[in-house]
Amino acid sequence: MYGSDKIFPVSWDIFHRDARALAWRLASIGGFSAIVAVTRGGLVPAAIVARELGIRVIETICVASYHEETERGEIQVLKPLTDTILARPSSEVLIIDDLVDTGATAKAVRDTLANAHFATVYAKPQGLPMVDTFVTEVSQDTWIFFPWDTGLSFQAPIGAPNAKPEGRRRRRI
Repeated sequence: MYGSDKIFPVSWDIFHRDARALAWRLASIGGFSAIVAVTRGGLVPAAIVARELGIRVIETICVASYHEETERGEIQVLKPLTDTILARPSSEVLIIDDLVDTGATAKAVRDTLANAHFATVYAKPQGLPMVDTFVTEVSQDTWIFFPWDTGLSFQAPIGAPNAKPEGRRRRRI
């Protein structure tokens, strides 16, 4: 996956803006009494959406689809949903994830909550049929670098990919 020539780095500011845009879209739908965050990627957007929509019941479903962070493997549900969620009508449940890629993770979660509303911040074409609401579509061959996956470092100019940060002087502030 990292080998893709297309990368989409997302800063904290941009991610927060996009997650709030997701909440804005979901507010017009309404009727949600609980959120299920798909871990790990869904934790941050779920917190933002929960705050914006005033939802206090937040649950997680822990699903692993990537192993060694870059290699997609078989879907594993590491922690299923609790009765707190399963006891309520699934139509009142909002499932939040950061991204739908192939749709495999979304399908595993939807198998548990068939009538829940599935929302993601970002969506790739293969996964779109599994999502009810999203903010930004990215191409299937694009790798998204989320802010929790990255740190601040020198970025080579697009036209000079072998450029190094040497030769730059520091300024005192």
